[in-house]
Amino acid sequence: MSEHQLPILVVEDDPSLREAIGDTLELAGRSYIAVEGGNEALKVLGEKAFSIVVSDVRMMPMDGITLLKEIRARLPHLPVVLMTAYAEVDKAVDAMRSGACDFLLKPFEPKALLAHIRKYELPDTGESAGVVAVDPASRELFSMAQRVAQTDATVLLTGESGVGKEVVARFIHRQSARKSGPFVAINCAAIPDSLLEATLFGYEKGAFTGAQQAQAGKFEQAQDGTLLLDEVTEMPLGLQAKLLRVLQEREVERVGGKKPVPLNIRIIATSNREMAEAVAKGVFREDLYYRLNVFPVAIPSLRERREDIVPIARSFVVEHGGRLGRAGVSLSPAAEIALQSHAWPGNVRELENVVQRALIMAPASSILPEHLMLKPRPSATVEVSVSQPIVNEPLPAPSAPTLQESEKRVDNMRDLERDHILRTLAEVGGSRKMAIERLGISERTLRYKLQQYRDEGFFKD
Repeated sequence: MSEHQLPILVVEDDPSLREAIGDTLELAGRSYIAVEGGNEALKVLGEKAFSIVVSDVRMMPMDGITLLKEIRARLPHLPVVLMTAYAEVDKAVDAMRSGACDFLLKPFEPKALLAHIRKYELPDTGESAGVVAVDPASRELFSMAQRVAQTDATVLLTGESGVGKEVVARFIHRQSARKSGPFVAINCAAIPDSLLEATLFGYEKGAFTGAQQAQAGKFEQAQDGTLLLDEVTEMPLGLQAKLLRVLQEREVERVGGKKPVPLNIRIIATSNREMAEAVAKGVFREDLYYRLNVFPVAIPSLRERREDIVPIARSFVVEHGGRLGRAGVSLSPAAEIALQSHAWPGNVRELENVVQRALIMAPASSILPEHLMLKPRPSATVEVSVSQPIVNEPLPAPSAPTLQESEKRVDNMRDLERDHILRTLAEVGGSRKMAIERLGISERTLRYKLQQYRDEGFFKD
C-alpha cells in the first residue's frame, strides 16, 4: 500500500472508463473517490481533502473546463489533470490558462496516468505530517507551504497571535531539503534591544563587557538549516538595517569581529502586524519588507477554519492528557459543540490552554462543557449564536450524561443552529452577504451549512 494518505478524485461520466481508472489506481495501491460529474466533484471537494483531481473534459451539465475554474476559485493550489479524447488545441490552451497541470489524451496507458499523478499530486499534509489540517482553508495553507518548502525562497508568515505561525514554519522546514539541518527560532520581541544584535549575529571575545569567550549567533547556529525570525516587526530600526545586509550578502559578521561568515540558511519571518501598515508608519524598513516578502503566507484565524477546532482539541486532549496523567479522557459531544461555538480570540494557543484546564477540572473520563470554562463572546454576533445560551446555562451534573442524552443534546443544538441560520437568511431577504455579516460567520461556513441543509431537505435556492 502506498504511504500517501490523501485520496485521488476521479471525475468521469463514462462508467466503463471510470471503472478502468479505478482499477488502475487500486492496483497501484492508491485510494480514490470516483464521481460522474462536476457537481458531485465540488460536493466531495467541500467535504474531503485530495492530493489531485483527474477529470474528463467533455461532461454534462458541467464540463471539465468549468469544473477546473470552480476548483481554482475554491482550492487554488489543488492540482488538476484533464482527460480528453479530442486533441483540440484551443481546449488545451484554455485549460492551461485556467490552471490545469497537464492533459491526458484518451486512450492512455495506465502508466501514463500514474506518471501524471506522481508528478503533480500534493503530498499528504494531515496528522501524519505533524499537523492537523481538516478545514479546507488549512488544507490550502499547508498545500501552499508544501510547495514553497521545495524551494529556498524566504517566507513571510502573517496572522493573528496564536494562530500557529511557528507550526507552519516547522512544517516548511520538515518538508524541505534542509530537514536534516537545524531549525533555530528566535523571538525578536522577547529579547532586549541591547542583547538582540549579539544574539542574532554572535560576538567575539572581548567585544563588550562580559564577553568572556566567542559565541556564534542564531544565524550561524542555523547553518545548513532554517532560521525563524519570530515577530520580526518588533526589531529596532537600527538592527533592521544590519539584518537587511545579512539577507543581501548571505554572510554575517559577529559583534567585534572582522571576518564575515558565509551563510547557507533558509529564512522564515513571522509577524502578527499588518506589515504594509508598519512600513507606512515608519516602524519597519520598506526595503527589508520586500526582502522578506518573497513568498507571503497569510495564516487564517481559528474562527476562519472551524472544521479544525474539534480535531485540534482532540489532539491536545491526547497530548496533554498523557502528560497530566489523564490518559483515556475524551471530549463529550456537548463539549465539542461548545468548542465550535466559541470565538477563539486567542486562536490555537487559547484552545490549547482551555483543553489543559479542562483536563485538570474534569473529575471523570469525559470533558463536559462546564469543564471548559469558556467565557461568553463580547460581541452580539456569534457564528452559532443560538448555541451560546445553551453552552452558558448552568449544567446539572456532576455525573456524565448517557450516550442517548448526549446525542439528543447534540441534535437539539443542531436544530437550533439550523433554524437560526435559515431565519436570519429569510430576514435579510436571502442576501448571503447580509446574512454573513449578521451571523458573524465566513462565506465558506455559510455555503457549507446551506449545502448541508439543502441535502437534508430543509433549504432550497
